[in-house]
Amino acid sequence: MGLSLADYTPGRLIEVADRMQSGYAYRLEALPGQGFDAAFTPALTPQQMLEMGVFEGKYLNDCRAEFPGEWFANARLSDRPDPKVNFFGTKSRQPLSTWRDKGWIIGPDPRGWFQWYCRYWLGRRLPDTDARQIKRWRAFSRHAGQIRANCMTGDLSCRPRQRQALLQWAYDPMI
Repeated sequence: MGLSLADYTPGRLIEVADRMQSGYAYRLEALPGQGFDAAFTPALTPQQMLEMGVFEGKYLNDCRAEFPGEWFANARLSDRPDPKVNFFGTKSRQPLSTWRDKGWIIGPDPRGWFQWYCRYWLGRRLPDTDARQIKRWRAFSRHAGQIRANCMTGDLSCRPRQRQALLQWAYDPMI
């Protein structure tokens, strides 16, 4: 299990060794959850997302040592992808191969946007990678607009896949 959240302080070197990445390390430059770019205002923390149920429970399973142990205490995880683990109980992810084919894997984060967000939230800063990922995050807000335009307020049964996708991008899916 990972360190305690209190251990993630500026200057700390985080060494990565999991099935998808080894020999990579990064140094934290900000306190967890602080020092975000002004254009990046996520509604949910990585811990909240994991507790609500994202990525069919099959995400970060083999790299917990990199992240705070608290994130996994109440996380909804599964040994294999299971849509029932998701907050909205719907299939919500594409294979990693699709992400690679579309060029959505950016910088040193082979698992994609959520891995980038976890590392950014902890305090890693990579200006070019951060700018590209924040631009992608901002573009995703169009899905919230589609829910507002097509669903009655409070009707969480309306567009569950789109709501699940919003959740997986740290947007509030309860709109």
